Amino acid sequence: MTTDTMWAVRLHTFGTPDVLVRERVPRPAPGPGEALVRVHAAGVNPPDWYARSGFGNIPAELRPALPLPMIPGSDVSGTVAAAGPGSIWEVGDRVHGMIRFPGWGSGYAEYATAPDAHLARLPDALDHLTGAALPMAGLTAYQYLRRLRPAPGTTTVVNGAAGGVGHLALQLLRAGGAGRVVAVASGGHESFLRDLGADHFVDYTAGPAADAVHDADLLFDTVGGPDAHLLLPVLRRGGRVAPVFLGDYRTEHAVGELGLVFDDRMWQVRSSGPDLAELAALVAAGTVRVAVTGVFPLAEAAAAHRRAEQGHLRGKLVLRVAD
Repeated sequence: MTTDTMWAVRLHTFGTPDVLVRERVPRPAPGPGEALVRVHAAGVNPPDWYARSGFGNIPAELRPALPLPMIPGSDVSGTVAAAGPGSIWEVGDRVHGMIRFPGWGSGYAEYATAPDAHLARLPDALDHLTGAALPMAGLTAYQYLRRLRPAPGTTTVVNGAAGGVGHLALQLLRAGGAGRVVAVASGGHESFLRDLGADHFVDYTAGPAADAVHDADLLFDTVGGPDAHLLLPVLRRGGRVAPVFLGDYRTEHAVGELGLVFDDRMWQVRSSGPDLAELAALVAAGTVRVAVTGVFPLAEAAAAHRRAEQGHLRGKLVLRVAD
């Protein structure tokens, strides 16, 4: 094998997880202001399997054009193997990041290039599995909650609280002193979420959440989907809805009849090394915990996608790329 190739997982056509193929591909080279990262672990995120399937769950007019073949994945953790001209990073630095998002960072591979500004130094206290699990889920919660700024003394309902974004949002709300936090998830996650700091737990499989929660100030919804509107009665009149993903909120009725306020539904998480550094410091200090529920070898990326699509995940899935 030559040193100018690497193992990567690519897709040549859109479809089921079986379209993910491990194969030898050219190793990328860093450009100006970029680092080449020897990937130790890669995070598995919803946009990865949305892209793999051709974004069939997104309206046609909103689907990005994806060139094939492509290497999916945006979240990586590893060590700098080479630095491009003018890069701030040095060979051997431990780094992690969400690369080129919105867009595609090609993280399901032994090596990936990344703009300097998309990477953060991985704290010594964190391993690469944690480093790869944190970026997209953590930055989604961190950046959105910073935008929303829930006030002290308010009540926030986190829907999908056991998932990647949800379990981190819950902890960030607690750490930020936002007030009462209500976690909505299936019953098997209750002890996990209470241990993370949830003030109240609602098992959505036992009945409508609105039967258990009333007059909340903010709904942080990580689930969306066709049943999103069923959660709206948990809010008081004037309460805010913060959707992380597209959903049927029956907006005209929600605004006109229920008096609810919607945050900008086109908000999008973005790569940011500085934001990730702040978030990773909270994890290193023990203020925030990252739950990794499953680790798969790179060659079994298809199995990781099949597990992800079953739903009901607690925390994150990660691909182990190197020891």
